[in-house]
Amino acid sequence: MEGVSFITPMQLWNIGGTLSETQDMPAINAEASLFKNVFKNTVNQVKETQADVEYKQYLLSTGQLDDAHTLPIAEAKASLSMDVLITLRNKTLESYNELIKMNV
Repeated sequence: MEGVSFITPMQLWNIGGTLSETQDMPAINAEASLFKNVFKNTVNQVKETQADVEYKQYLLSTGQLDDAHTLPIAEAKASLSMDVLITLRNKTLESYNELIKMNV
């Protein structure tokens, strides 16, 4: 699933456009790439924090966890990273819906 991209950036329609409109294309691709990187990093952060919680739960259940406060801290981090991901998703969908409502 590493090479699969679910979100493809929108492309400009070049209907009788001028040369200046086509020169803006690298800037648009850079912005799309920036958003893609932010979203990808957020998803990876959620995966990492959840894996850390599961590992610390395993250590606690087997009696190998020396300090019991690290598990609630890891759970709080995982919860916060999931909240950030959900907020980012909601804002993205809200922005997309606003773009759809725009009249051209």
